[in-house]
Amino acid sequence: MTTTVDFWFDPACPWAWMTSRWMLEVEKVRDVHTVFHVMSLAVLNEGRDLPADYRAEMDRAWIGARAATGVVETYGQEAVRPFYTALGTRYHLAKEPREQATVEAALAECGYDTGIAARATTEEFDEAMRASHHQGMDPVGQEVGTPVLHVNGMALFGPVISPAPKGEQAGDLFDGFLKMVAYPGFFELKRTRTIGPRFD
Repeated sequence: MTTTVDFWFDPACPWAWMTSRWMLEVEKVRDVHTVFHVMSLAVLNEGRDLPADYRAEMDRAWIGARAATGVVETYGQEAVRPFYTALGTRYHLAKEPREQATVEAALAECGYDTGIAARATTEEFDEAMRASHHQGMDPVGQEVGTPVLHVNGMALFGPVISPAPKGEQAGDLFDGFLKMVAYPGFFELKRTRTIGPRFD
């Protein structure tokens, strides 16, 4: 039986990107299907007193999450998978700016309406984006960000990994993850990050 993993991401987050690449590897070696959903770091941080540089990052994050929501609204939930890959590759590997032109290029690569990018500079998609955000984030609380995974009735932040494992190593990590989340009293594992995201 296929295991469905619901995965919440903000395109701006490099850690969510790493976890998403892991899940795509898991799909190659396990009977798993990942459903991608949008959350928003900008929404999560509304009303918080943030350093100026991080506030600027949050301001730039709106367009990606809004555009991803626009893709879901226009083409359906599964359509956001290739869009996230196209946009995330530009954001995290190519280091392209988080602006309308970058979003337009990602939409074009997927064969989607590039007009979604301009609409994502407005609040048009915000109601749907916030609904998706809260569907993913409310079950894990407000003390975490992204990635968030929901699997077998359990919602958890993480795993935070770098680099993303490949092949059977990805499957082994997922097997262990499933065993941990099978226990309803499981809440947290954590250690200080000593490296940044390693993209490959």
